Amino acid sequence: MIQFIDLATQYKHLKEEIDANIQKVLNNGRYIMGPEVMELEKKLGEYVGAKHVITCSNGTDALLLPLMAWGIGPGDAVFTTPFTFMATAEVISLLGATPVFVDIDPDTYNINPKLLGKAISKVLKDGKLTPKAIIPVDLFGLSADYDGINEVASKYGLKILEDAAQAFGAIYKGRKACSFGDAAATSFFPAKPLGCYGDGGAIFTNDDELASKLKSIRVHGQGSDKYENVRIGLNARLDTVQAAVLLPKLAAFDGEVKARNLAAARYTEELEGLFKTPLVPEGYLSVWAQYSILAENSEQRSLCQEKLKAAGIPTMVYYQKSLHLQDAFKHLGYKHGDLPVAEEVSRRIF
Repeated sequence: MIQFIDLATQYKHLKEEIDANIQKVLNNGRYIMGPEVMELEKKLGEYVGAKHVITCSNGTDALLLPLMAWGIGPGDAVFTTPFTFMATAEVISLLGATPVFVDIDPDTYNINPKLLGKAISKVLKDGKLTPKAIIPVDLFGLSADYDGINEVASKYGLKILEDAAQAFGAIYKGRKACSFGDAAATSFFPAKPLGCYGDGGAIFTNDDELASKLKSIRVHGQGSDKYENVRIGLNARLDTVQAAVLLPKLAAFDGEVKARNLAAARYTEELEGLFKTPLVPEGYLSVWAQYSILAENSEQRSLCQEKLKAAGIPTMVYYQKSLHLQDAFKHLGYKHGDLPVAEEVSRRIF
């Protein structure tokens, strides 16, 4: 049986370096905010081209912390895609703000900038919510269309929080993922392109004031010392062992990206004409968090999955139900047909 994500084989390639780094942490006993955390933040910043990197406990907190720092809460609207993992919209609701879902591009599956302005105009016209921010998602390892998104954000004066949980290492028109918007978030969940051996995440920004607030929020709103608290925060630190794992994986990461792209090219070559294969527009580089294809319909998808399973080849469906139709967001009043592209893709993708 083929592994969907073969972490054991990946570890074997880097075993010597990872084991040595973990042993170093065990020897010095600095399990929380040890020197490996600071080293990792420095190297992540160099890799992406970001002035500040604030590591944290997971990708969800990496999304939550910037929204907290910006004071987003009840009465605010945050615009995002319905075709993503729950965490993207969950963090908006956790703060009492309202997620406003915008349909996706039928080829990239990322938020459609052409529909974004219309959604913002509608919220302004309704007058019940105040537009505050946009959370584009770099889905399946492919960056969103930041030229289009930036144009809309500038017009309406909105913050951009790039959700690059699946796309660390991707490139959009010469710039690395995690370098877009006012802040960017990524995840180091084990199955991500750059994953640790537990939970982890990071926030990237060039804003000095925001970086200072984020460092405070991730440690219970800490001020000048451990027992001075200047704001409400979280316990959202990345533990040192995970940083020790990520350092050698980051050093080898460009090779991982190259291997993923070679595999994806082979898939596309073999599957072209049988399914709708992923589009990578000119000027983009995907890191292929998933290689996702479209069947003709849900029946063909199920049949293909059954046959692949019988051959020992695993498949998954990301995502079977768009967020606007999830029970957790039932109170928002969305119904079937409101976001037709996301709904259609959900029926066919695997």
